[in-house]
Amino acid sequence: NAFGDGTIFVERWLENVRHIEVQVIGDMYGNVTHLFERECSIQRRHQKVVEEAPSGAITTEMRDRLTNSAVAAAAAVDYAGVGTVEFLVAGDEFFFLEMNTRLQVEHPVTEMVTGIDLVREQLAVAMGEPLSDQVRNATTYGHAIEVRLYAEDPLAGWLPGTGPLHSFRFDDTVRVDAGYESGSVVGTDYDPMLAKVIAYADTRAETATVLARAMRSAEIHGPRTNRDLLVGVLEHKDFLAGDTPTSFLEDHTLEALLASDTSRIRDHVVAATLATSAGRSDAARVQSSIPSGWRNLFSQPQLAMWDVDGTEHLVTYAHRRDGLMVAIDGDPIDVCIVDVAEDEADIEIDGIRRRYRVATVGASTWVNDERGQTLCVALPRFPAVENEASAGSLASPLPGKVLSVDVAIGDTVAAGAVVARLEAMKMEHTISAP
Repeated sequence: NAFGDGTIFVERWLENVRHIEVQVIGDMYGNVTHLFERECSIQRRHQKVVEEAPSGAITTEMRDRLTNSAVAAAAAVDYAGVGTVEFLVAGDEFFFLEMNTRLQVEHPVTEMVTGIDLVREQLAVAMGEPLSDQVRNATTYGHAIEVRLYAEDPLAGWLPGTGPLHSFRFDDTVRVDAGYESGSVVGTDYDPMLAKVIAYADTRAETATVLARAMRSAEIHGPRTNRDLLVGVLEHKDFLAGDTPTSFLEDHTLEALLASDTSRIRDHVVAATLATSAGRSDAARVQSSIPSGWRNLFSQPQLAMWDVDGTEHLVTYAHRRDGLMVAIDGDPIDVCIVDVAEDEADIEIDGIRRRYRVATVGASTWVNDERGQTLCVALPRFPAVENEASAGSLASPLPGKVLSVDVAIGDTVAAGAVVARLEAMKMEHTISAP
C-alpha cells in the first residue's frame, strides 16, 4: 500500500550471520581494486557500533570470493571513487546487501591496517589521477578496531541525550575522530554520535585490550553515553573468541554487558565525598581549616548522599584523633588520605592506593581512574518542593520538534497510550502516558 504496488518480495531468512563489507576503489581509466574487508557485525537497531579490519572469522578462500565479487560489482558500473560493497555471510555462503558510493564511517580501520589515506585517494581519483602504486599493491598489517561513541542510554531504549560536554578527553594510545571537544554542546539537530575511537595493534586481542583500556580511562563528562556498553563488548569472552554474529547484542543481555564494578563505584563515591569536602573547605573565606559541614558535636560524623545510576549511597566520615573514619551505606572501610583537593584525590582504600581525577559541575561530580568513570549526583538532604512534578504531569525525556499531539483535552488516556510524537536527533520518539 505504501508504494501503490501489490508486488510481494520474498527473501530468504538468514540466521547466525555476519556483516562483512569490502572496501573498493576505482579510477577514471577502468582500474578497480579492493583494500580488503571489514567486519561490522555488532550492531544496535541495525546500525554498526563496532567495526574491525580484517575480519578474523573468514577463511582465505572466503576473503577471495568476497573481494572478487566486490571488485566485479564496482567494475560492472565503471565505478570511479572510493566505495563499499556490503555482504551478509552465513557459513560458506554470502549474499549481496548494497553498495555505498562514499567513504563509510568505519573507513579508519582500513586506513590503519593498510597505511593508506582513503580521503586523499578519494580526492586523487576525483582529480583524474590513476590508482597509485600504494593502492594497487596494498596489503594489510596488524589489526584495527573502531567503536562508535554515542550520547545515548542503552538501558532506556537507546534514548539519545543532549547537553554540554564539560570534559571530552582520551589518551594518546588511540585515534579519535570526533565532532566534539571539551566545552561543546550536544544538540538535537544531528544523530548522537560523538566520536569514532580507533585502536591498532599487532593482534586482535591486543587491539581490543588497548581500546577497552582507553575507553575506560577517557573523561566524558556530560550526557550519558554508550561507553560502558562498548567496553563490555570489547572485554566479553565471546567477542574475544570472534563469536560476533549480527545478533550479538540481542544474544547477550545489556544488563550483563553493563555489569557494574561495585568496588569501583564504592571507591569513586568515597573520592567524590572527600574531594568535594576539600573543595568546600578551600572556598571557605574564614576558618578554612575547619572541616566542611563541621558542627560542635564530636560524636556525629559528616554526611554525604549520592545517586549513582539510580542507586543512593550514604557516606559518613569524620576526622578522629586516630585517623579518618569512613563508612558507606553503613559498612566501615579503611581509608587513608595521602593528598586530596577539589580536582584530585590521592587516597588509599582497603590497602590499595589510587589517584582519582575529580570534576564537579553543580550537583554532578565525575570521578575517573584507570578502571572507568562514575557520575555521582549529590542528593539534597531535603527535596525542594518546587521540583516535585504535579500529579498527571508528563515531560519529554529530551528536547525536539513536536510532530503531533495525539490526544485532546478531556480525553481519557490509558497507561502506555501515545500522547505525542516528537523528532530529535534524526529519530522519531513517542511520548506515552505513564
